[in-house]
Amino acid sequence: MKILVATDAWHPQVNGVVRTLGHVAREARALGAELEFLAPGEFWTLPMPSYPEIRLALPGPGDMERRLARARPDAIHIATEGPLGHAVRRVCMKRSLPFTTSLHTRFPDYLAERLPLPERWTCDVTWGWLRRFHSAGAAVLAATPTLGSELTGRGFKNVKLWPRGVDADLFRPRSLGALDLPRPIFLTVGRLAVEKNVEAFLKLDLPGSKLVVGDGPARAQLAKAYPDAVFLGARDGEALAEIYAAADVFVFPSRTDTFGLVLREALASGVPVAGFPAAAPRDVIGAAPVGRLDEDLRRACLEALECSRADCRDFALSMTWAASARIFLTHVEEATKSARSKAAPIAA
Repeated sequence: MKILVATDAWHPQVNGVVRTLGHVAREARALGAELEFLAPGEFWTLPMPSYPEIRLALPGPGDMERRLARARPDAIHIATEGPLGHAVRRVCMKRSLPFTTSLHTRFPDYLAERLPLPERWTCDVTWGWLRRFHSAGAAVLAATPTLGSELTGRGFKNVKLWPRGVDADLFRPRSLGALDLPRPIFLTVGRLAVEKNVEAFLKLDLPGSKLVVGDGPARAQLAKAYPDAVFLGARDGEALAEIYAAADVFVFPSRTDTFGLVLREALASGVPVAGFPAAAPRDVIGAAPVGRLDEDLRRACLEALECSRADCRDFALSMTWAASARIFLTHVEEATKSARSKAAPIAA
């Protein structure tokens, strides 16, 4: 099976969408499927306003028609709602081609954090736009049960659960000596942007050290405002895995994420989680004794120190990318077949 995946988020971007798609593509090969990516690097691009690290594709007239004709995929999946996602969606609807989508970003919450607009615009209008975009597809894939239930409640059609995994071979318990910092070490990893709410972590009065891994438009401002914290910039692979394993608590201050791959990476490394009782951390850890969720983030951080590192690792081992890829392929294949069957003319 060959699936063409249209995504406005791709390398060199570092975020959960890029990492999810990369992991699923690797695991899909072992399952006999191929994911071919249609990404911004194939077209002219412009920097995204207020976020120049992200490049927005500018496909020309006929580009998508030619690209689809060349790929000849068995199925089409639209991963993002950016210019490429819209361009592929238009061609699919014009040619009556079935496609599936996935929702990775809570745009209404992000807009509310970034723009001083009335709630009607940041919530009602934006959710309406997302509903229109995704409901044209054969299925929309959601990362967590909470997000899936919310989408259904907001009128989205054919919502399917697509859970995420973790690379437990890379992210594993290691020596604590990788970081020469006063303990306990409270770590956060992710894009440094206003919607990630990193400042809620940095302003806490905590013992030991606060460590920040990641880059983004808010990095310079945060580093200047909080000189007591250590900012390492972006890390990946072994370098990132060593940092995870050397921390004492992983702090997840975001209230808007749909999932949070970093939560599972920390747990697989044997590091307990502290965060607000928002949807993403609630869905990932539930009632398991592998972290603390509290509206008092400082209290959550301190109580998380008491969690067993072995329990964190054991909890994470059931979450594999192979299982995530298998579920993704099943949803895409079944939804595509169903849509084609419904669209087929009735034989005389």
